[in-house]
Amino acid sequence: MKNFFSVEDVINVYDLIKEAIDLKNNPYKFYHIGKNKTIGLVFFNPSLRTRISCQKAAFNLGCNIWVLNIHKDSWKIEMNDGNIMKSTQEHLKEAISVMSLYCDIMAVRTFPNLIDRDYDYKEVIFNKILTYSKIPVINMESATLHPLQSLADVMTIVECSPFFLNNNKKKCKVVLSWAPHIKPLPQSVANSFVQWISKIKEIDLTITFPEKYDLSKKFSNGIYTTYNQEEAFLNADFIYAKNWSSYIHYGKILCHSTDWMITKNKMKLTNNAKFMHCLPVRRNMVVEDSVLDSPSSIILKQAENRIYSSQIIFLKILQSLS
Repeated sequence: MKNFFSVEDVINVYDLIKEAIDLKNNPYKFYHIGKNKTIGLVFFNPSLRTRISCQKAAFNLGCNIWVLNIHKDSWKIEMNDGNIMKSTQEHLKEAISVMSLYCDIMAVRTFPNLIDRDYDYKEVIFNKILTYSKIPVINMESATLHPLQSLADVMTIVECSPFFLNNNKKKCKVVLSWAPHIKPLPQSVANSFVQWISKIKEIDLTITFPEKYDLSKKFSNGIYTTYNQEEAFLNADFIYAKNWSSYIHYGKILCHSTDWMITKNKMKLTNNAKFMHCLPVRRNMVVEDSVLDSPSSIILKQAENRIYSSQIIFLKILQSLS
């Protein structure tokens, strides 16, 4: 694995999930592989789980690590080409090129502008980073994808589901449900989750959302979608709640209804489904306390698995360097 941008960089998703779960059971098995290696973490937007889980993953592999929060710990970075730099001190080209001299692997978190859809969906910034870096680059979230989160999500589903045991022929029903939010959020978690789940034949995926919240066909093509949330919930085994702003009317909030919040009564429609969310989550807006604090909630297992989704990707790239 030279770089890790999405699930498309993975040769075999099943093998990767198994190896990540094995790492979880023996996290220091490859502690020696990070000797004299450094991983740099570069954040263009805030983070809690991504930052700390990646640090822990690197420590588990014996790596040194440094963290840089752009615009807080560095000069102001110019992202565009050809501009006269009157208000910025350093261009992305030099910044990424230099940072890549100071580590062996660089993991980067960017964010969409949610204004220009073509710009975001062409992954302009991340592709520049890939071009300027002299070393392997890992996607800690981009304008359209969040693959480390999604790998942790599928790990969690496999760990919590009987459908992956004893060659069970019945498929697992997973529902990705839009939920309310006060801010326009990117589609990256939803896109990435759909992209990964689509690789797993034991899962039947349903996506439910209000009208005009369809995801890009690049990710949702062939997936069953419905505007009826309660219909989607019927007999579901997992409910994954996530907000995203409109793709059709890019970056806009079109639905202000609280009716899409995940409630205890809606969860009763399911097959005793497990509740999932990537966090952070706004309580009693996205989901009721009664669901979030119930035994069916597996949000902390998801968060824990962020360590091992990062660790297995770090390991794969470190092994390719040796």
